[in-house]
Amino acid sequence: MYNRVNHQIVERLQSIAGKNNVLFDAEALELYSHDQTPNVKADPEVVVRVTSANQVAEIFRLAQQAHIPVTPRGAGYGLSGGAIPQLGGIVLSTEKMNRILEIDKENLMVTVEPGVITGDIHRAVEAEGLFYPPDPASLDSCTIGGNIAENAGGPRAVKYGVTNQYVCGLEAVLPNGEIIRAGGKLVKNVTGYSLIQLLIGSEGTLAVVTKIILRLIPLPKIQIDLLAPYDDFQKAADTVSAIVAQRILPTTLEFMEQDSILAVQQLLGREVHFNQAAAHLLIQLDGNTVEAVDADLQIVGELCLQHGALEVFVAKDRLTRDRMWEARRKIIEALNHMSPVSHMEDVVVPRSEIPKLLRGIKAIAAENKVRIVSFGHAGDGNVHVNTLKESMPDDLWEAVVPVVVEQLYRLTLSLGGMLTGEHGIGLTRRQYLPLALDAAQIEVMRGIRQVFDPNNILNPGKIFP
Repeated sequence: MYNRVNHQIVERLQSIAGKNNVLFDAEALELYSHDQTPNVKADPEVVVRVTSANQVAEIFRLAQQAHIPVTPRGAGYGLSGGAIPQLGGIVLSTEKMNRILEIDKENLMVTVEPGVITGDIHRAVEAEGLFYPPDPASLDSCTIGGNIAENAGGPRAVKYGVTNQYVCGLEAVLPNGEIIRAGGKLVKNVTGYSLIQLLIGSEGTLAVVTKIILRLIPLPKIQIDLLAPYDDFQKAADTVSAIVAQRILPTTLEFMEQDSILAVQQLLGREVHFNQAAAHLLIQLDGNTVEAVDADLQIVGELCLQHGALEVFVAKDRLTRDRMWEARRKIIEALNHMSPVSHMEDVVVPRSEIPKLLRGIKAIAAENKVRIVSFGHAGDGNVHVNTLKESMPDDLWEAVVPVVVEQLYRLTLSLGGMLTGEHGIGLTRRQYLPLALDAAQIEVMRGIRQVFDPNNILNPGKIFP
């Protein structure tokens, strides 16, 4: 059992972080009781907005002495309940650690604090002709610390990979209050175990990251986008396989089913082009010369038409590209507009298995008499599966969601997939972890966590069933 936060603990927290950075009134606590996961919340007893690694270390030492749980939090844009203080205690917010400390153009590195908004990193380095590729959907709201915790990806993952491929150095505070510094401005480093890679994707259960060194690459000079509608999703999937077979890796390869397009159309109140198409592919190409990108464009456009695209629209300027991407960016908002209560999963399968996955999802929807809308990243097999409540009675909804989720997971695993590609296990998926991982793997992971945090004060109740 954990102890409660009392007046003496609050005073000690105030002495560490300053009175203005310690919040305990009901209105403030409510803001930190949830992330973006629907219908999941728990109130913290106190929130501390830290500004340095030393403050984090002192708070951990205090929490260890008092045996009080600590839940780390970035911007609260997670989708698995990872930042929710399920057992009360202290929410440790890194929102004020929001400085870009250095852009090192000589070494192609940027050093940042965990509270920096990811989109701000993009804009800052791009102004210097440099590029940080990972682009989660919430990039203008989420923080880089949260991206580290979840190993965030995004549409550009198909060509450029995800967060862990760009982290070269970390400063982090262990639950016992020790500060460690791993890696640095190094492209190569095999000095001991990679604690950096262990901390990335650990969902705030092993340590709190307080400084990050990210690898950058030169900013591509040319970018072109294509939109291709299809009357059958299998044709779209065949196009994806054909593009990859030609040794072309687009920057992004996104898909939208017809249901998602119709939802966006309803939100916007106007017709979306080819709204009767069964599927749309959104393809982005980039490079450093017009000739090279145009050559890829020619091949990709021909492959789309050869595999049954009804048309291929091309956008070379920013305004046209933004119009083309409008439907894709509005899908979540449109689904929320259609059904304020919904349940999202982000399963991942080998990209060649997406058609089987989508057919199976439609069968699950029909069997359980629910509406399910899917969209996502055709290039890396990551599918966002949204079950909509709409007008379904509450008791029926609460009964059907666990059934749909388990059927979806079993289908995904049968296709060689995994439970989550981007959002993490957190609170919402922990009971399903044994479906995907054998007991030996889970015990190894539990053992790692025990080494880092033997008293289990850091983000307890997450990941493991």
